[in-house]
Amino acid sequence: MKLFVSTFTNKLDQKGRVSVPASFRAALSEQSFVGVVLYPSFTAPAIEGCGVDFLEKLAASAESHFDLFSPEQDDLQTLIFSSSHQLAWDGEGRIVLPQELRDHANITQQVAFVGKGRTFQLWEPGAFQQHQAEARARALVQRPRLRIAEGGAA
Repeated sequence: MKLFVSTFTNKLDQKGRVSVPASFRAALSEQSFVGVVLYPSFTAPAIEGCGVDFLEKLAASAESHFDLFSPEQDDLQTLIFSSSHQLAWDGEGRIVLPQELRDHANITQQVAFVGKGRTFQLWEPGAFQQHQAEARARALVQRPRLRIAEGGAA
């Protein structure tokens, strides 16, 4: 699976169309559905984004981790799967960003596409700058550490 990296800010046109960054489209080009899956973040005023293959892995993980019909499985399905939009891009690499997602993230004129490794997010650019500054401040205090997995992809 290719990674989503960097941050790109693109204009939203009057019809709600926005260009998906070329590197994000390239990362998604070999998936079973050539497009993006977007859903409202339940932890931030942002839109979560991924490829359909990642969403399929998430579904499989939920099925193996949660009991069938458990409250946790129901919450996950309600928060992610029922709110997801599967969007193909047009010949110019644009998607139409649904109004309910724009409203959730307070996106009106510009969209920041934020790489997060195996997934990405869409933010209102000013809100993302604030979120990023808060994350940097927390990291300076907490000094997060991470062990690199043995045998991981280089």
